[in-house]
Amino acid sequence: MSWFKKIVRLSTVMKILSIVVICCLLLAYLAPYVHPDTIKILPFFGLTYPIFICLALVFLIYWALAKSRWFFYVLITIICGGNLHFRTLSVRFSDPKPKTETDFWHIMSYNVRLFDVYNVSIKARNKSRDSIVRYIQRVDPDVVCFQEFFHQDKPSAFSTKDTLIKLMGYQYYHERYSHRIRNRQNFGICMLSKYPIIAKGDVMFENFKTTDNYCIFADIVKGQDTIRFYDIHLQSIKLQQQDYELFGEKNAQAGSKTSTIHLLIDKLRIAYPARAEQAKRVVEHLKTSPYPVVVCGDFNDTPMSYVYNQFNSNLVDSYRETSTGIGVTYAGRVPAGRIDYIFHSGDLGAYGFEIQKVAFSDHRAIDCKIYKKQL
Repeated sequence: MSWFKKIVRLSTVMKILSIVVICCLLLAYLAPYVHPDTIKILPFFGLTYPIFICLALVFLIYWALAKSRWFFYVLITIICGGNLHFRTLSVRFSDPKPKTETDFWHIMSYNVRLFDVYNVSIKARNKSRDSIVRYIQRVDPDVVCFQEFFHQDKPSAFSTKDTLIKLMGYQYYHERYSHRIRNRQNFGICMLSKYPIIAKGDVMFENFKTTDNYCIFADIVKGQDTIRFYDIHLQSIKLQQQDYELFGEKNAQAGSKTSTIHLLIDKLRIAYPARAEQAKRVVEHLKTSPYPVVVCGDFNDTPMSYVYNQFNSNLVDSYRETSTGIGVTYAGRVPAGRIDYIFHSGDLGAYGFEIQKVAFSDHRAIDCKIYKKQL
């Protein structure tokens, strides 16, 4: 009878694990709708949603083979997620191009990780910088929104803004930097445009004088159309080098202080509410726009987050509108998934969404074509 006892024990263990996965998945469903300050642990369930949905599918198959009623418990839990599942896994059978030829705006968003300026190898650093510039030349966007942009005032090998303006013919730009006067260095975000900027400004975040995260906007005119573009970089986690090493990755920008799992969790706990407040300010600002809106940037958050939900409730996610798949934009080994986005207002449409295949930064560039819908 020992084999019977083993089967009973296995069944009991699987039921307990199923209950744990069901509870965690239900909490993940709540994460996009509850402010991170309300239940501080909830964002972690949204972050780990891909793990729990995969485990749920494994248990679904297991209980189906076992012909147990637990199959229905797991199935009902998965169904309860509804359309939330399609935030992470987008399903489109066609790219919805406009029915008639129309003027479009080719938009790119790119976190360039300071063009790898902190790389100790000058050769590798220059190679990264030049590869990024050549890629932008090849894609040739009308408007490009950079995050973690680095520009050094001339004379310098890293006068990146001036180089792009000269090579690409970008006559108009808007930027927000933190400055280091000693070496004439500028760190922040930058928007370059081939078309006239008629107005521009900033959405101020809390402690904007000390933060490295910004949001800028510009009203850009092409022909008879004007669109307001937002370039946004939300609160970073600021991982230490030891945190990256947990995933077998090196990051020259990371701090060298001793890190612990407790400290890493604490950083995440602090970052979630900060991003939520920043997202709230941007959404409130874009609601006042007299023009159609495009929001580009590095949100540092997944589609199962409160931050994503703030934008998704008011705008259209152009990746989900045009593409099929998970759409991973973070190129490092840290399993961050899709954290870079291009959103647009409902009176605009998108097509031709692309995610950079060969990464030259720890983020992949994203680009798509935006057009004004015909009334």
